Amino acid sequence: MHRVAAALAIACAAAVPAACGGDDADAPPRPSAPPPTRAAATTTRPAPATTTTVPAPDLDAVRVRLTEVASGLDRPVALALRTGDPRLYVAEQSGRVRVVGPDGTVAPEPLLEIAVSDGNEQGLLGLTFSPDGGELYVHYTDPDGDSHVDGYTMAGDAPDPASRRELLFVPQPFPNHNGGQVTFGPDGMLYVTLGDGGAAGDPQQNAQDLSTLLGKILRIHPEPVAGAPYTVPGDNPFVGREGVRTEIWMYGLRNPWRFSFDRATGDVWIGDVGQNAWEEIDYAPAGEAGINWGWDALEATHEFEGAPPPGARDPIFELSHADGYCSVIGGHVYRGDAIRGLHGAYVFADHCDDRLIALVQEGGVLVDQRVLDAGIEGVTSFAEGPDGELYVLSRRGSVSRLDPA
Repeated sequence: MHRVAAALAIACAAAVPAACGGDDADAPPRPSAPPPTRAAATTTRPAPATTTTVPAPDLDAVRVRLTEVASGLDRPVALALRTGDPRLYVAEQSGRVRVVGPDGTVAPEPLLEIAVSDGNEQGLLGLTFSPDGGELYVHYTDPDGDSHVDGYTMAGDAPDPASRRELLFVPQPFPNHNGGQVTFGPDGMLYVTLGDGGAAGDPQQNAQDLSTLLGKILRIHPEPVAGAPYTVPGDNPFVGREGVRTEIWMYGLRNPWRFSFDRATGDVWIGDVGQNAWEEIDYAPAGEAGINWGWDALEATHEFEGAPPPGARDPIFELSHADGYCSVIGGHVYRGDAIRGLHGAYVFADHCDDRLIALVQEGGVLVDQRVLDAGIEGVTSFAEGPDGELYVLSRRGSVSRLDPA
């Protein structure tokens, strides 16, 4: 059995929305030889217990492969599915939403085209449909580099351009660390990730500042009310606190490029891109909110700048840049039926490693881990089908499905 071991790094491409660590300007060099296996992160502050019951995965028995289902896309970075629709909807970083048919054919004309800033970590970064399929939401940076979340009403099989409404506009002080996730949670609320605003080391201290949306995951109700583009749910953790942006759901994040909910339990998994040394995977049981993940005092479990904030939560797992990793790509808990031994395991990747990694937690504690037998160069994102099967997107222009080998 292959446990999580060192990876030979590949240079980060020019279009890596999640960013490499450090000052985000240079890719890490390829190690001359695989570095030694490292252990998983040790939790120095206790993780909360969870009462959810997850079927125990059997990672020793798992044998998987990636089956390409679409190709010829331009830097695909996100994939969404629409209720009752067998097609795949793919966000290309250059600003286009493309439609992939059940036979893998990419429609020649984009479903939607948005004017974006098309830099290293900029562009069209995320998309999702409302649970009923009637609205399409996109997360992107405009030509000036500022972040937007817009909504469109679907008119049949296409978004109505005239229906566009802006939910969020967030000025960006630097061109990197824009986050990019937009997704509906099991509670029907819309969740949005934003990075700390960029440069290196969070120079504006945004991640720990509750008066700004940067360095956070947000939770909003996207329906317009009385002229407002959205409302803040009354049970958000900071509602009623003066001087605080009440949209904030979690904070202390550097660049939460991708996060997901476990469809069976509601538990939360976050891939937060690190700085010079460490990548992290964060885990929280369903129902928890207001968690401080520690950046920029902490980079994963390690002190970065100043003392750890009181009550800051440790990640459940970390990856070292010394082992060739550079930019974590958060994934999903596998809930499909095709790969029974993987059921209940969290599957993710790193942009500088070709392989997928599986983690298993019990009660908020990591109990198993394995590098899987499948991988692909330049993973940019994951997606979950209605049947719980997983899709993997690559910067080389493909969408693949994780299948049993």
